[in-house]
Amino acid sequence: MSDVKRKIHFAWWVLVGLSIVVGLGKAGLNNTAGLFLTPVANDIGVGIGTLTLYLSISSIVTMIFLPIGGKLLAKYDSRTILTGGIILQGGAFAIFGLMNYVWGWYIFAVPFAVGAVLINVLAGPVLIERWFTKRKGLALGILTASGGILGAFIQPITGNLIANLGWRGGYIAVGLTVIIITVPVTIFLLRKNPAEKNLLPYGEEEVAEVTETDAEPIKKSGIDFQVARKSLAFILLGIFFFILTAVASFVQHIPTYLINQGYNTEFSGNIMSATMIGLFIGSLLFGFLADKIGAKNTALLAMVLGIIGTLSLIIFPNVVTMLVIAVMMFGFIMSTIGTIGPAMTSALFGGREYSQIYSTASVGMAIAGIIALPAYGYIFDFTGSYTVALYAILIMLILNIIFIILAFNNKNKLVEENLWHE
Repeated sequence: MSDVKRKIHFAWWVLVGLSIVVGLGKAGLNNTAGLFLTPVANDIGVGIGTLTLYLSISSIVTMIFLPIGGKLLAKYDSRTILTGGIILQGGAFAIFGLMNYVWGWYIFAVPFAVGAVLINVLAGPVLIERWFTKRKGLALGILTASGGILGAFIQPITGNLIANLGWRGGYIAVGLTVIIITVPVTIFLLRKNPAEKNLLPYGEEEVAEVTETDAEPIKKSGIDFQVARKSLAFILLGIFFFILTAVASFVQHIPTYLINQGYNTEFSGNIMSATMIGLFIGSLLFGFLADKIGAKNTALLAMVLGIIGTLSLIIFPNVVTMLVIAVMMFGFIMSTIGTIGPAMTSALFGGREYSQIYSTASVGMAIAGIIALPAYGYIFDFTGSYTVALYAILIMLILNIIFIILAFNNKNKLVEENLWHE
């Protein structure tokens, strides 16, 4: 293999492709949904609550489809599966622009969620696990950070599209644009594994050059899915995902929390920019640390930072500096979903059957998405404040520290029982 070919391992091109495809899927389709709610609800004559039921339907479909999506990515060509995912997600988003009745959102929430599972949840962790042996955490951090950067540009662009083209034109323009950009990127860059390019994963020791005819996927070490899913570590990993998502989802309620503390809407909106800063810094920091000090220690650090942020909201609601720190810490927690979560899965169970293990454990995220957001809202409705919710978050973060330690202890037992295959 020539020196020229060695300069840039194709794994980094896969990461570029993922950053574009996953970034546009999250920032362009999922995260802009809130911009459409008010104009759509006003135009078709329904309440916001009635319209947002389609998001709950999406969460339920996500929970059901996650294990199926993991099996599909394990078995079939990633370019075919992910191209289908893009068409389902982007196509459903564009079709929203043709709907006149709320049931249209309820129906097309199903293909939208199926595509989002493949693109937004599974594509990044699964392909990074296959293509990277070293710098895996950094790759996850870059991927997560890229979504934040794209979001900073796409949100105002989408707002302008809605203002100039109306919500129908906005849906169609964004959905079709994402498809047009991401399908070619997927076809050319998102290869299933290094063997398709006659390569080893990035970071593997160099061996004799393989030919196109004898290239075989590298069977990574780890624990079989059938063994993993019966283990305590697997259950705790699912709970870990649930807690991360539940805590991160409180970000949606922070503006209301601040207004309830006496701050105005403008102040609340401005301070929320600290969330995006925390998301960006946390993505790169936790990705880097996962490579340097391991997923376990990085996860423990993240939980401690989350505790600091939560305590700051409880104790110092009238100190602006502490509020900024608190909101930034919640941005850090948001970043853990895309960085520490996948890294924890790899550290606990290896890469042997990663896609099935990660996709099944990720059901915890979907359950949190269904439960946590409305739960915080009901707590505020019944008590008139978020104090109970914040103490619940504090308890969850402390429990997560215990669960992380127990999960790795159980992983060690599995290794001692010779259930880890090299």
